[in-house]
Amino acid sequence: MIHEILPVGLLQCNCSILGDEISREAIVIDPGDDIPSIQAILQRHGLTVKSIVITHAHIDHIAGAQRLKQLTGSPIYYNENDLPLVKMMDIQASWLQMPTPEVAPPDGSLQDGQTISISGISGTVLHTPGHTQGSICLYLPEHSLLIAGDTLFAGSIGRTDLPGGDTGQLLRSIHSSLLPLPDQIKVVPGHGPNTTIGEEREDNPFLQTK
Repeated sequence: MIHEILPVGLLQCNCSILGDEISREAIVIDPGDDIPSIQAILQRHGLTVKSIVITHAHIDHIAGAQRLKQLTGSPIYYNENDLPLVKMMDIQASWLQMPTPEVAPPDGSLQDGQTISISGISGTVLHTPGHTQGSICLYLPEHSLLIAGDTLFAGSIGRTDLPGGDTGQLLRSIHSSLLPLPDQIKVVPGHGPNTTIGEEREDNPFLQTK
């Protein structure tokens, strides 16, 4: 599997581009900005976007999705519980002093246990509310990979002081949906360096039981 990680936008959101070497189909996850750079990676690998997946509807993760859809014709998927965040995109833009991007309801709402697949690549949606109410992770067991959005970071967890955030709920999501995964699973968070489930179970100070 082709996997390119491109930090995009003001907040350097980790956009993941997953492509199959045989079918040349691709999934783009969290295209928050820098669409020309994303397009350049797709073109370099000869990939055609079939799905755009948004882990949650904060502006730094979703701002470029509609533009990418216009260019590729690919549907956008995210959990409908984040629609309130989409409806306040102008307020989100004001937080970062940036123009309000064009956003829209999802073409399909991602539900826990749902499969997102293209030819040669398949992932399972894990609904992990807490950072936002619609936060999801995408788990690709065949590739020992978890795209975690802003649910889990290397040595940290997602912030919960923005609308829709709930610390207790976030911790429950991580403990119930993520920590049971195998130690070797590579975690690509929404920002910052990669980690593994084993490292976070062992060393993440937010996840230690007292």
